[in-house]
Amino acid sequence: MEKRENAADKNARGYDRKFAERIVREVKEDFERRRAGRRTLERGWELNMNFLAGNQYCDVGPTGKIEEEEPRFYWQYRRVFNHIAPAIDTRCAKLSRVRPDLTVRAASDQESDLRTAKTASAVLRSVCEENALSDVMSKATVWSETCGTSFYKVLWDKNVGRLLGESGGEAVYEGGVRIACVSPFEIYPDDLGCEEVEDLRSLIHARAMPAEEIFERYGVRVKGREIEEFSLSPRSSSMHFAGGLGARTKGGMKDAEIVIEKYEKPTAGLPRGRLTVVAGEELAYIGDLPYANGEGGARTYPFVKQCAVELSGSFFGASIVDRMIPVQRAFNALKNRKHEFINRLTMGVLAVEDGSVDTEELAEEGLAPGRVIVYRQGSTPPKLLGADSIPAEFYEEEERLLNEFILVSGVSEISSTSQNRTQVTSATGLQLLIDLDDTRLAVTTESIRRAVRKVGKHVLRLMREFAGEKRLMRCAGEGGRVDMIYFCGSDISSDDVVFEADPDGARTPSENRSLIYEIYRMGLLSDEEGKTSAETKRRILNALGYGGLENARGLAQLHANKASEENLRLMKEPVAPDTFDDEQIHMQAHVRFLLSDECRGCDGKVKERFERHLQEHRLLAERRAAERERTAGTESKGGQNQ
Repeated sequence: MEKRENAADKNARGYDRKFAERIVREVKEDFERRRAGRRTLERGWELNMNFLAGNQYCDVGPTGKIEEEEPRFYWQYRRVFNHIAPAIDTRCAKLSRVRPDLTVRAASDQESDLRTAKTASAVLRSVCEENALSDVMSKATVWSETCGTSFYKVLWDKNVGRLLGESGGEAVYEGGVRIACVSPFEIYPDDLGCEEVEDLRSLIHARAMPAEEIFERYGVRVKGREIEEFSLSPRSSSMHFAGGLGARTKGGMKDAEIVIEKYEKPTAGLPRGRLTVVAGEELAYIGDLPYANGEGGARTYPFVKQCAVELSGSFFGASIVDRMIPVQRAFNALKNRKHEFINRLTMGVLAVEDGSVDTEELAEEGLAPGRVIVYRQGSTPPKLLGADSIPAEFYEEEERLLNEFILVSGVSEISSTSQNRTQVTSATGLQLLIDLDDTRLAVTTESIRRAVRKVGKHVLRLMREFAGEKRLMRCAGEGGRVDMIYFCGSDISSDDVVFEADPDGARTPSENRSLIYEIYRMGLLSDEEGKTSAETKRRILNALGYGGLENARGLAQLHANKASEENLRLMKEPVAPDTFDDEQIHMQAHVRFLLSDECRGCDGKVKERFERHLQEHRLLAERRAAERERTAGTESKGGQNQ
């Protein structure tokens, strides 16, 4: 009996029921406060989605909901001439070129730091490729361009990767990093005026989740319900309809429940922070923040923010759609009034004396060509009213609004429609106009690059924490080949993520190739004798995308790798050079290692082994040079005798 009572006092996860009920109540009350505090922002995001989708006769009503605007007169035109969608499409297309190549910078010129940076760079690129980071960035860019803000969630998933075995009847995998795009509807900060994610005291990630998935992930059974007024996921938002507000499905997700993840920043009372997960009315998890993904091993939130336009004193950014909505409203009104005017010119407005004709018949059939109108004798015959031509003010106002679209969106006609209505015809002038468009996107571009850099740091810190002692990973190597790297979590000691791409971050591949050609023609890649080394040629071919033209495993790279291995062996034991070694490459690698900081603290015996090894290389080089001179002399004598 006592065991049953004790079991009744516990919830599904083994927490004390009274404690669990109190935590659930506190988290849900906090969530409702944050939800009510930013309701105005959510309505603005939904309005942006409607305008982008083409439902542009709606607004936020007095009740705080999106309401459809009724026409003032039944005969008024309500056509939509959407200029917001092509502007956002063009911006997303230009921003899609921002795909920086992430790499890790070595802490020093020591061989160990260089190897660590190389390993971390390979791991980072492999994880980004596995998660299709380019596709995730595209989704995040669409969200940020529509609503002003988007988020990346970087977490460790223990149920992915290679199968290692079984434990307790369950499969055990090696795990891996997962990068997901999160919409702004799902993120609830404790302070809407805080600009950085890391500065928040707490953060809530709330979303709708099927009941079955909740059980698989947290082991908690929830009843499930049909969530109607919870527009947190794209499936229940108004982004995907264009047939008016009546076309919106109110069902949302069926057999689902709201999962609230509350992240609390480490404090004096909670030195490791706290993560609380509430699924419906059940406490699914409560414990420390799961990841040491902050600077210096601190625990922080697994989220990275990306903004279209950052606002001072605001957590959420602004969208270009916000600025374009008033112009779009004015443009729709102008075009509709213009078409109504054209209809009056073509169909006409009849003035009819009362009782002179059958007005009902005239209203139904109109004025067909060749029709005979019979009117009462002695009365005034029907006549057409209206202007003779369309006023010039219509065309002037339409031109002004089109120019205002360009000013507000930052996308010119050259980028969106490939038309040039300016007086500029020279190639240099047109290129300056295109560069001006890129300059207008600089703020958004920098936000994307900064977010991706933070994502790279989170990835490396998670791999360092969870990769374990032995891990094998496939990555892209030199010349497009596939390499297998073997490492452990402690090998990733550096997370100084930088970009290998150009500082502008918005150059096209053709522009990058042209720049490489220009640098090569200027001789900046040549040595003092004007020659380009084999290593430089290999890197140029890789940068141009033609790494396959060079042998996939070039001799220069193989000799450099062998010399690096010999450096490590010479630290412990003598090593004799091989006769097939390239003396120049080996001697440069050995001297570079001797001059590095890693070798400065070595004892005299280590330096003696290196000096002896270098001397043997010199002797081999002298023998080869003498042999070449002897061979050249023999061939010269043979030619003279002939």
